Amino acid sequence: MNPPEELNPNEAATQLPGMPAPTLPVADGSAVRRHVRFMLGRHRRGFLIVIGLNSVAALAAVVGPQVLGHMVEGVQTGTTLSKVNQAAAVFFVALVVQVVFTRAARMRAAILGEWILADLRERFIARVIELPPGVVERAGTGDLVTRTTTDIDRLSWAVRLAVPEITIALVTALLVLGALALTAPPLALAWLLAVPPILVATRWYYRRAPQAYKREMAGYSRVNSSLAETVDAGRTVEAYQLGPARIARTDHAIARWISWERYTLYLRSVWFPSVECAYVLPLAGTLALGGLMYIDGTVSLAQVTAALLYTQMLIDPVDSVLMWYDELQVGQASLARLLGVHEVPDPEVVETADPANAELAARDVRFGYREGRDVLHGVSLDVSPGARIAIVGPSGAGKSTLGRLLAGLHRPGSGSVEMGGVELADLPPERVRQHVALVTQEHHVFVGTLRDNLRLARPEADDAALWDALGAVDAADWAQGLPQALDTVVGAGGHRLSPPQAQQLALARLVLADPHTLVLDEATSLLDPRSARHLERSLAAVLDGRTVIAIAHRLSTAHDAQQVVVVDDGRIAEAGSHDDLVAADGAYAALWRSWQDDGTGPAPETPQEPARR
Repeated sequence: MNPPEELNPNEAATQLPGMPAPTLPVADGSAVRRHVRFMLGRHRRGFLIVIGLNSVAALAAVVGPQVLGHMVEGVQTGTTLSKVNQAAAVFFVALVVQVVFTRAARMRAAILGEWILADLRERFIARVIELPPGVVERAGTGDLVTRTTTDIDRLSWAVRLAVPEITIALVTALLVLGALALTAPPLALAWLLAVPPILVATRWYYRRAPQAYKREMAGYSRVNSSLAETVDAGRTVEAYQLGPARIARTDHAIARWISWERYTLYLRSVWFPSVECAYVLPLAGTLALGGLMYIDGTVSLAQVTAALLYTQMLIDPVDSVLMWYDELQVGQASLARLLGVHEVPDPEVVETADPANAELAARDVRFGYREGRDVLHGVSLDVSPGARIAIVGPSGAGKSTLGRLLAGLHRPGSGSVEMGGVELADLPPERVRQHVALVTQEHHVFVGTLRDNLRLARPEADDAALWDALGAVDAADWAQGLPQALDTVVGAGGHRLSPPQAQQLALARLVLADPHTLVLDEATSLLDPRSARHLERSLAAVLDGRTVIAIAHRLSTAHDAQQVVVVDDGRIAEAGSHDDLVAADGAYAALWRSWQDDGTGPAPETPQEPARR
């Protein structure tokens, strides 16, 4: 069976036009090996304890065949009841030691696996948090979610079971092989009969399996990305009637993923039987060669019996190493995808740079999520300190993209976005957030108390400051009505906040963070028009003296702004005050009339002439 159509592990999922592509890389084999060596060194003591415990268990296990071999020979040559009882006692003691130390070894191995897995998870999450926001946005949700869920689950299986089982099996195999060689060296050579078929089958399998597993996981990630992007862009899909096309593309992604699933299943269906058949050869060889040597008087019956038992004992650890190594390939592929986040280069920053003032300026900015397809085309905009600017325009015009560049989330493809003469993209993210903050309609309520969620913006804030921030965004009333007020646990598994409440929580964090420039990307979109209008007016006192750039779909925000910037097809079509733009009867005037006519805007202030009959 030939492998399916090639699928690069980094291949992007099928996307809607203009949507970002998954760009998170997959680590190569050398990076995975370096990390494995690092983890072995980091947890050296745990590995040594597991190896020591299992060595004692394996040594106790090799006593049994020796005792049984001498008992069989004693039955043939004659023995006494006391010798049989002594042999049984030795066998029983060896069995008890084996059971006790095997249990201890497995328990310590399981604990070691949990420590390693926890270490991997913490390092992965820490790196994901450090990734530049623009990288995460361009990567899409599907690929990152797959890595944080499916890949972590698969890796946990490998770390918790495969690594400890392989360690135990290797120690057992080496000790049993040593006991076999000491008992009857010629009979140990019978295992050479199994080496060629095992090597051939295993080499054939492992030349194909690692890359096949990576491509299988890449295919699964592709399916996740396609589904997630379709759901996220549900309104766009519906508006442009892209449903059938999205279904067809998702079906294609599923078909490619299944084809790789079938291919890996085919590899296992060839390799497993080949290895199992190879195990028969050393048993048959030991029995045949041992019988001939016993007839010639070269070996004793006790040696032949012990050699057969050791040969049978050796099958289990060898088989365990091979089988669990296969599971380790799945874990290795997942580990390569997890380590891929470490391959993302950190953005270049200028640690010594510091904006001279709060003046924000965009100069001939061009930007696109995909090479050769710009979303913004030569945008220039000056934002004076304390200005109130509204950015409006039709859906897909590039408003949110412009807002993200002004907030320093993306580096322009060309041109510059500067604050106080310093490129925002050159500043470390934490320093950017001290000057400018972005609040979108997307927000997250973390598991913890309401107090903990608020203090994410300012850890040293006291309760009085927290209540002031909640009051500033009209959230104090419902916060006081919670079962334990600020001590109420919210988030998953806790008190459920409604979407408007969660959005008010995000705005309260903004008040606490206290940056001098704010970019509000439809930050009140989840509130009803009356509540949103009231909230915006309540925020006015808090935002006094700060620069506010509001990206709004409600033109009431534009009506109240000092300057309105109309973005259309990635360009600034108009800029001016609300009254000037309405009087100009251009693109903004058309948007304003449309907003009034559909009933969402305010009634016209001047009476309209009655319609003639």
